[in-house]
Parts: sequence; C-alpha cells; structure tokens
Amino acid sequence: MDDKQRALVYAFLSRMFANVLDKKLLLELRQDDNILEMILAERKEWFLNTPFEELEETLNVDFSSLFLMNSMPIESSIMDDKEEVLVGLQNPVMQFYFEHGYELNLQHSSIQAPDHLSIECAFMQNLILKQEVDAQRAFLQEHLLMWAPMYLLGLYSMAQTPFYQALCEFSVEFFLADYETLMGMHG
Repeated sequence: MDDKQRALVYAFLSRMFANVLDKKLLLELRQDDNILEMILAERKEWFLNTPFEELEETLNVDFSSLFLMNSMPIESSIMDDKEEVLVGLQNPVMQFYFEHGYELNLQHSSIQAPDHLSIECAFMQNLILKQEVDAQRAFLQEHLLMWAPMYLLGLYSMAQTPFYQALCEFSVEFFLADYETLMGMHG
C-alpha cells in the first residue's frame, strides 16, 4: 500500500469514527465497491441488501451504542480510566501534535477531545502527507497502538452490525500492518 492509499485509509477511518453515518455518506459507501470490499469483504451483501432506512437506523444505533454510550474512543479516558478528558498541553497527544507542528482547532467540531480516535487517525493522515516517517512510527508506537487495538477488539464483540464488527476488525489489522510497514522503512 503506497502513502496515498495509506493516507486515504486514515482519512476514511477518521470519518468513520467521528460521527454517525449520514444519508449522503451511506449512499457513497454503497456505491464504492473498493471500500466495501476492503472493509466488509464477505459481509458486503448485508450492507448492500438491507433496505436503506433500516440500514441507516441500525448503523446509527450501533454507532451511538458503541462510541457514545459505552465508552468514547478517547485515548486519555481509556488509558487513564478517568471520566475527564485532558485538553491543552497536559494531554500527551496534544503535546505530540504541538511538537510536530499540527495545529488542532476543535472549536468547530463536535469532537472536543484532542485524543479522540477520529482525530488521531486524521493526524496520521497529516503525517503521511507530510512524509514524516519517524513521526508516524513514533505516534503509532506511543499512542495509537497503545490503546486503539484493545479498545476496538473489545467493541467488536459488542457491535450489533456486521459493518461495525468489520470496521473494528479492519482498523486493528490496518494499524498493526501499517506499523509493521513503517518499521521496515527508513526516514
């Protein structure tokens, strides 16, 4: 997988973990055979054959249950087992962003945590586009891989839809494979 494809996958994951899937995005997903094949594989028929309104409702209920009600995908709350979200430079992820020139403005976002899984994926996309291999490797090692695979594997068993089961499974495999690729690269 080249850097452009890696960046696209991180952008896709960032969007998938940010919020419920709206009608427009669901329609786009239904028409994107590459993504459906990559994420859903043998579960693709369920996604394509479920009536649209039922699919939208089922996926939105599952997203809300998994990522909003049970435990939000926020590194500091998972790693520190606290209810509070660290903001500013006391958050180690925010410190990493700052050290790598990533300016994060959460004012116009529904996501208020700098270490939300969606934002961490967007940051990886940014590092790939800037070709900062050492920073990519370090961020995966120090942050994303320290919590996201365990968190997503835990959610896998709670997911009620083939889509979110497949997304959790794919994400874990992708993060681990991406790290393995980066370990073989110089830069």
